[in-house]
Amino acid sequence: MPTVKETFDLMPTKFKPANAAGVNKTIQYEIGGEGGGTWHAVIKDGTCTVNAGPAPAADLTITMAAQDWLDMIGGKLNGQMAFMSGKLKLKGDMGFAMKMGSLFSV
Repeated sequence: MPTVKETFDLMPTKFKPANAAGVNKTIQYEIGGEGGGTWHAVIKDGTCTVNAGPAPAADLTITMAAQDWLDMIGGKLNGQMAFMSGKLKLKGDMGFAMKMGSLFSV
């Protein structure tokens, strides 16, 4: 199983540029617990760039525990169920949050 850092390192390779036409958004990920940290992804002009650390300005902030993040990325935890159960917290552009699943292959 990959580490949290490895999932962020791989994120640009999972990006689906064809589904991101016209998207210009920054997502901040705050992953708590062992192996966690803060990363941000910038989706702009059909590209996805991921960097460690907080974003200067995020359109959407995702907060979750490290194990829940790994379970969601690994397909063991459904993102909608994680949100409904409080394991996944979102702040910001909720409309964009609903579209995020189509931007990345899991």
